[in-house]
Amino acid sequence: MTGTRRCAAIQLEPKLGDVEANLRRCRALAQEALAAGAEVVILPEFFTTGMAYLPEVADGAVPYDGPALALLREIAAEGALAGGSFLALDDDGEVRNAFVLAGPDGVLGRHDKDLPTMWENACYVGGSDDGVIPLPSGGAAGVALCWELMRSQTVRRLRGRVDIVLGGSAWWSVPPWPPRALTRRWERANHATATGAPAAFARMLGVPVVHASHCGGLECPMPWAPWVRYRGHYEGPTTIVAGDGTVLAERPAAAGEGVVVADVAFGAVEPSLPTPDGFWLHERGPLPTFAWHYQRIHGRRAYRRRRRRRRTPA
Repeated sequence: MTGTRRCAAIQLEPKLGDVEANLRRCRALAQEALAAGAEVVILPEFFTTGMAYLPEVADGAVPYDGPALALLREIAAEGALAGGSFLALDDDGEVRNAFVLAGPDGVLGRHDKDLPTMWENACYVGGSDDGVIPLPSGGAAGVALCWELMRSQTVRRLRGRVDIVLGGSAWWSVPPWPPRALTRRWERANHATATGAPAAFARMLGVPVVHASHCGGLECPMPWAPWVRYRGHYEGPTTIVAGDGTVLAERPAAAGEGVVVADVAFGAVEPSLPTPDGFWLHERGPLPTFAWHYQRIHGRRAYRRRRRRRRTPA
């Protein structure tokens, strides 16, 4: 697919686990995007719930063919492509982080995020699809959610196959724990990675990226240490990037909720950044690396317990 389309990405300050409130706010922001002439409207990852280690977030999973999908269809009925990810309870009893792209004529495709990040493991299981969604006018969109922008396997599954990448993040900060000088330095690096990941990804593939995000603070207990409170914020930003890595529009998390809009040239250009050979495209830092491993173990156990409870008759 080639040509220029007006694309919009939504930045949301979620009410954690409050599906109804988040859908209502997304609807209003989507209308703002449509009023600005958007032909593509992208909602952030977990647009129904936000993401934190809280039971109300995990319990906020909705049936796949439920209110989240209905909202995407409602937006698409206005003549746009509409996409975003939510915790989807599927017919097999599993919950997945499902990004759905809808068009005026119905659902175009779905991508399930491949690997849950840290405490996300308590909420859903990973998927294995290629994340390539055919577009009605030809060509295809690729999907990358949050730390999928951090992994070389995402570049490999999309390289040479897509004209644009759509997705979003619920990327949280490194908490300011003692020693504060050290954790603040880690947070500066974490923020720089979150900010630069969409543009770097665009340069590795040579296609534009439309990346929606969350903003605002979040607080929750820590896995396996509920007496320790995580207090942090969503990193943002919401960004639209050209295939050469040029930032076309950006809304920092500090700017709060809103919509960014840009005219985007679909189609590939020559990639301008090599893809690293390793598993990770960017350094994660010591604390995120530790949390990746221990929270994955804890989260998978918590997810299995929650799944058993869903299957047990009341």
